Amino acid sequence: MEVVWLLVSLVILYFGAEWLVSGASSFAARLGVSPLIIGLTIVSMGTSAPELVVSVKAAMNGQSALSIGNVLGSNLFNVGIILGISALIYPLAIKRQLLKFDAPVMVLTAVLFFVLFLDGRISSVEAFLFVFLFVAYMAYLFVTSLKNKNRASEGDEVIKQFKHWAIDVLLIALGFAGLVYGSNLLVDNAIIIAQKLGMSEALIGLTIVAVGTSMPELATSVVAALKKRSDIAIGNVVGSNIFNLLLILGVAGVIYPIETPDINIMDSL
Repeated sequence: MEVVWLLVSLVILYFGAEWLVSGASSFAARLGVSPLIIGLTIVSMGTSAPELVVSVKAAMNGQSALSIGNVLGSNLFNVGIILGISALIYPLAIKRQLLKFDAPVMVLTAVLFFVLFLDGRISSVEAFLFVFLFVAYMAYLFVTSLKNKNRASEGDEVIKQFKHWAIDVLLIALGFAGLVYGSNLLVDNAIIIAQKLGMSEALIGLTIVAVGTSMPELATSVVAALKKRSDIAIGNVVGSNIFNLLLILGVAGVIYPIETPDINIMDSL
């Protein structure tokens, strides 16, 4: 029966991604900002919601291995699988901002984690640092989007377009709901199967949970590639990886200091 629910969850994930990409693309156009910014912020944070829920719950239960394994596994899956599949579907054009700032931030974030996790733990102070850096990154994107914002129509035109704005927001909300529900359904049933096979907590976190919670990113980037929206496809992955390491691990570490020798430090690379 678990296999049937896994298939159902994939269908839900597809439609959730379809609504999210359509709504986000239209929303970016009406807002007058780059779809890349939307991908790096709204889309990436929304698709990373399952990772946030899983890691925070694990931290509250003192399950550091599952918390950190989920994040590391998700990031590896994002870069190694999601970007690859998306590029096979449609060549991904990389914007200058991504090359000069966002991609380096993603790499430096991984390096920072690697250095701080050399002792096998993330202290509360280090976790606070992660959260602070994430807030600073979001602030930078906000300021950048304001500077580069296209001139939008004002007055009566904005009022006339209110209905269309509402539709975009509704599509984004429905998309997030479908992605979160679909991924939760997938993860719950996959964990049951994995536990029956006798997998360890750390291994489940690095594989089943990580891949399952990355399904929203996969579905969203694949649909974005099918729609030839490479900016959203790439922004989603880069933004999700930054969100996962800085905010999710930061919040999880603040709740309960992360200490787990079960995770190989090489996984963070």
